[in-house]
Amino acid sequence: MCGLAGFVGTGGRADLAAMNARIAHRGPDGEGMYQDADYPVFLGHRRLSIIDLEGGAQPMTSADGGVVVIYNGEIYNHRELRRELEARGHVFQTDHSDTEVLVHGWQEWGTDLPVRLNGMFAFALWDRTRRTIFLARDRFGEKPLYWAQVDGLFLFASELGALAGHGGFTPEVNPLALKKLLAHGFIPSPNAYWKHCHKLPGGSSLSLSLADGSLRQQDYWRFQIEPGADIPEERAVEEVRALLMQAVDRRLMSDVPLGVFLSGGVDSSAVAACAAKLRGGTSIDTFAIGFSEPSFDESAFAARMAEHAGTRHHLDVLTMAGARDLIPEVLGRLDEPMGDPSILPTYLLCRFARQKVKVALSGDAGDELFAGYDTFAALKTAGFYNALVPRPIHRGMRRLVELLPKSSRNMSLDFKLRRALAGIGHGPELWNPLWLAPLAPDAMADLFHEKVHVEDLYSEALAVWHGSASDSVVDRSLEFYTRLYLQDDILTKVDRAAMMNGLEARSVFLDNDLVEYVRRLPHHLKYKGGVRKYVLKKAVAGLVPDDLIHRKKKGFGIPLLDWLRKMDYPGDAIGGIRAGVARRWHEQHRAGKADHRSFLWCWTVLHHHGAGSLNA
Repeated sequence: MCGLAGFVGTGGRADLAAMNARIAHRGPDGEGMYQDADYPVFLGHRRLSIIDLEGGAQPMTSADGGVVVIYNGEIYNHRELRRELEARGHVFQTDHSDTEVLVHGWQEWGTDLPVRLNGMFAFALWDRTRRTIFLARDRFGEKPLYWAQVDGLFLFASELGALAGHGGFTPEVNPLALKKLLAHGFIPSPNAYWKHCHKLPGGSSLSLSLADGSLRQQDYWRFQIEPGADIPEERAVEEVRALLMQAVDRRLMSDVPLGVFLSGGVDSSAVAACAAKLRGGTSIDTFAIGFSEPSFDESAFAARMAEHAGTRHHLDVLTMAGARDLIPEVLGRLDEPMGDPSILPTYLLCRFARQKVKVALSGDAGDELFAGYDTFAALKTAGFYNALVPRPIHRGMRRLVELLPKSSRNMSLDFKLRRALAGIGHGPELWNPLWLAPLAPDAMADLFHEKVHVEDLYSEALAVWHGSASDSVVDRSLEFYTRLYLQDDILTKVDRAAMMNGLEARSVFLDNDLVEYVRRLPHHLKYKGGVRKYVLKKAVAGLVPDDLIHRKKKGFGIPLLDWLRKMDYPGDAIGGIRAGVARRWHEQHRAGKADHRSFLWCWTVLHHHGAGSLNA
């Protein structure tokens, strides 16, 4: 787990060093830089040592000097690939470095290399013979990779801020990306917060030819539901359980101490149970975060699972005072603004775990793959409502719901009703993004004092919906959450929080073999009879106590509504936004007359991020 940075074009070693310095937190264990003697190619790397501590230094160069690679991530099938490459005549210099597999893999398979990798990764590779820079990102975008092309200068890095380390690049806020942030709560790929910058989408590669300056981006893989013949439930349960156990086993690979994030929910409990079964519970450390506000606190469930699995369990608690202290520290270090407030407990969890381990397994992606969110239960009701309730009555319903008292409890009824009605007023292709939205389109128009086009705000979500091979609203929703929300919110949040603390986080559910099987399962095995994650819950029965499997889902939230009522107004002066509107919403929220928690959190993030000092 590391950070990478580089560029092609004008500039020198000082620019590379400055870029590298901006990602030092991603790799506190070592630094390396490469400058080609004949071409304007510069590669930088910061290392967090996890595998082959002695032999995995980067940039790594092939024996003949023709291939140089910088890489962030873990390749879980690197041993199998090494054996295959050795059988084809390749001679390895390191003992068991997964980085060297990329060097030989490129020499053997070229641009087909990413397809063969089972892991999380972002890497940049320089091939002197072909005069080509090749970038690739893992299937789901677990590891970040940004790039920019300005005035003949090609830049790339693990984090957006590293690009600004180069003297030839001046950051400016991208107005459309700012609107997309407020429309989603995250910035969907390939958009980036700064002009001229892009996030390379998960499952994509990008080639730059120094011979003619051409750029070529292509998708080598894309998550898509492909339900085939119906699969007997019993067989599906057995296969999911076996593949989950295999995925955990692969991610237990480490040369440093390793633990498990444990919330007490089904996904993290399943991971902890499998890890304990494979390693023995007493050799596994589990980590949980509790909250002083009872409706958000799940620590008792985590403790129950830890006791059941026999792990060494550790708990820390987040309070209002603790959150206040964390806000400038965490938000000020966020590379790209994002509107997920659970970045705070995630950061605290990572900091807490890092005191004892250097690697942590997580249950992220279980909700997206197996239909775990509350919204899946709302889809059928939303369909009936949309078909039967006329638009004028719907508008009246929204006004009535706004009059309800604003509860600060986790997932309160008034919160759910407001969220549901915000989305149902549009077609089903917009339900999911609007249910997540910090701002509805009409509020966005008011804030920016300009006409807002829904098709522009939600272009990525619309493309996923209309590009689906399935007619099922459940399948199409699964694709939305997996391809957009998972990649650009959940995985981004975990990557940033973990790397701020020098910790590697591994998502078990994103194993290639598990995903390939699950995406072909019919949706009625994921959401059945009102039960979310149906087949997964069946698969972990016996590993996880029944009371934890069937308890009500809480999610990793924080008491944001109440906390924001007690926080000062963060400030005005963000380009293009009517500050008076934002201030009015803050006053309404503090007075308990409205619930603007999601927008005000984004507003807070933007100010701590420093957006006000940049010209949109």
